[in-house]
Amino acid sequence: MMLSLKKESFFQYTLSDLQALFETEGLPASGPGKLFNWHYKQKHFDPCQKDIAKISQAFIAEKLSFDLPEIDTVQESSDRTVKFLFKLSDGKKVETVLIASNQKYGICLSSQVGCAMKCSFCHTGLQGLERHLQTFEIVGQFLAAQKWLSETRPEDDRIATIVFMGQGEPLHNFDSVRKACEIFLSQHGMSMGEDKITISTAGYLPGLERWKAEMPDVNIALSLHSMNTEKRNELIPINARFPVDKVMEIVNQIPVTKKRFVIYEYLLAKGFNDSAEDARELGEALRGKKAFVNLIPFNPFPGAKYERPTQEDANSFKAILDELGVPNLIRFTKGHDILAACGQLNSKA
Repeated sequence: MMLSLKKESFFQYTLSDLQALFETEGLPASGPGKLFNWHYKQKHFDPCQKDIAKISQAFIAEKLSFDLPEIDTVQESSDRTVKFLFKLSDGKKVETVLIASNQKYGICLSSQVGCAMKCSFCHTGLQGLERHLQTFEIVGQFLAAQKWLSETRPEDDRIATIVFMGQGEPLHNFDSVRKACEIFLSQHGMSMGEDKITISTAGYLPGLERWKAEMPDVNIALSLHSMNTEKRNELIPINARFPVDKVMEIVNQIPVTKKRFVIYEYLLAKGFNDSAEDARELGEALRGKKAFVNLIPFNPFPGAKYERPTQEDANSFKAILDELGVPNLIRFTKGHDILAACGQLNSKA
């Protein structure tokens, strides 16, 4: 079902937002916690009628919608990765990916329809930005995917981790992403651990400057892809406006803990940024920091200007980081056969 335009989505509200709404309407204060428990913790999709005062039930029926994004298409990979194309209330579409791992899943959420960053290695970058997603559309992706999973693969339907690595630059849509995280983290609802949520950024400085004071203590993943200014300008055009040294300065101020550290994403493009010199520049920049590097061999897509490096070249790059004492891992590609791997999402493709 499409979201009714006459009602506000329940999934737009944090618990404190909903408590304030109930207080304004003179409704019993117990309602919001019960609703969060019913819809998020117990995974019910119909409006709660249990232990809710009749006056609250009447308000909920009149004012709140529980509709989720409509599944337009579902593609299933041979490795059990699932890619959804969701249709939103205005007809816009976004892609969301479930990544299977040891009888549980990670979910890759989109934060925008398209993206304004125009990263040259990313299929979404070719789409351009159409609009930001609202909080209920971000949360709705999770819930619609969870519903499909529980109905289709009930034997292993647990979504254990969330990554904001789908379409869009999450920090360009800071407020909606922050609210979605608060909903995912709520102890009255999903009770996700802070270390189970990761927000990826290409280095959008205005959002990074707000992070420390406003974002919950979730993980951050910074797309580096090169320490060379000329190369990074090509890969991530906003580097010309927000240089990597300024970005790193802000990222270095984000507190880390035993469970939380900064993840650095490094795309390996054949013959472009995968040389021994590139590896040494990266290693020297991160040496001594509490950091972890995800090495991502380029995932081809229609119209791409880059190629995937050989496994030998990727291993050589990794070996140099190992020598410099920088923890790293070559990420195993999943979902590439359905264009669901890193950098391959595009809801207009």
